[in-house]
Amino acid sequence: MERIIAHADCNCYYASVEMLRNPRLREAPMAVCGRTEERHGIVLTANYPAKRRGVKTGMANWQAREACPGIYIVPPRYDDYIQFSGFVRDLYYRYSDRIEPFGLDEAWIDLTGCASSFSQGEKAVQEIRERVKRELGLTVSIGLADNKVFAKLGSDMKKPDACTVIPADRYKEIIWPLPVGDLLYVGRSTEAQLRGRYINTIGDLAGTDPESLKRWFGKVGLVLYAFANGEDRSMVAPAGFEAPVKSVGNSQTCPRDLETDTDVKIMIYALSESVGARLMELGVYASTVEFWFLDNELKNHGTRQCKMPAPTNLSGEIAEAAFRLFKKNYGHWPKPLRKVGVRGCGLVSMDMPRQLTVFDDGPGAAAREELERVLYSLRRRYGNKVIQRAVMYTDQEISGVDAKKDHTIHPVGVFNGGMSVSWGGYTTIMQ
Repeated sequence: MERIIAHADCNCYYASVEMLRNPRLREAPMAVCGRTEERHGIVLTANYPAKRRGVKTGMANWQAREACPGIYIVPPRYDDYIQFSGFVRDLYYRYSDRIEPFGLDEAWIDLTGCASSFSQGEKAVQEIRERVKRELGLTVSIGLADNKVFAKLGSDMKKPDACTVIPADRYKEIIWPLPVGDLLYVGRSTEAQLRGRYINTIGDLAGTDPESLKRWFGKVGLVLYAFANGEDRSMVAPAGFEAPVKSVGNSQTCPRDLETDTDVKIMIYALSESVGARLMELGVYASTVEFWFLDNELKNHGTRQCKMPAPTNLSGEIAEAAFRLFKKNYGHWPKPLRKVGVRGCGLVSMDMPRQLTVFDDGPGAAAREELERVLYSLRRRYGNKVIQRAVMYTDQEISGVDAKKDHTIHPVGVFNGGMSVSWGGYTTIMQ
């Protein structure tokens, strides 16, 4: 059966919701921005009058004002955005029970079996677009294809309030001339590396030897090759589907640049306590700890990881491992740090027996875990700051971060159900 996959993207979503609340902003240049005093003062989204005057997502507040004098700056109201996101998805569910969110404003809709043919799928997405505008006052751009990657590309091709159809027999003429940076998961760094090898379009990528891509980028190279050739067969998650959790992590832009080991230690403990709490919520231990960081010039120094002597969900053990990774890889402090992240990987169930070494104190480990559980219960009831480590009191500005409360769960990746990548007579399943 031919797959019929749509990707719907609400146009200028945060700004559109604000314009519904205040119609006077509809014709005026306006941007939804975070608060500068907390260093989240960037443009989250802007309406089209502001975009036409050079305002872009990710700009600092002051840059937006410089590009567009007189622009209206509106603080974000996430409760409203979540509410309207629910309204939009309720409408999508009238057409299919397989809706996979990709953030608040985007979602894949699997119309396979719900529409009798691809042409009927075209009629359905046009109807969805018109109903969202008529019933909710928002506009959406929708792409329709036989796979998730091309559907998302389609939703990006025409904005606002448009539908782009990419039939399976015409994707080469529609998709391949596009810049390689338009492809899902081709970020700025990957794009620069591809262009450095004269791979400038998606068609260039599709025609590149996959063995070379694997050598340059590892497994990701094979994924990008599959995407460019329309070989994505990952599923759209049905209603109620939850992908298996493979890691638990948290990252945070710091209230100020981190300049000392103590600064880093405070942030690591704040993040590790969030990670440990969520590991406990999931009933799992982490076998591996990862640490990554950006300096104050936003250079990514990559991810470092270490295997734990025994799987753990204790925030102190996670933090100590992350801090050791930091000291080993950045102890000479070439630049202050702007953002750091901690992640627990290699998850195993708490019901599984753990292998201890002869140096481990079994009863002591159990007591530490019980103490952590009590702290977790207190924080869940009275807030994450009801009890803190002494080091947190050495800098109230940095320790003011509430990593657990502020944490955002990011959308499930595109690989639900796996994806087969074929070349040279071999098939690899990407999970």
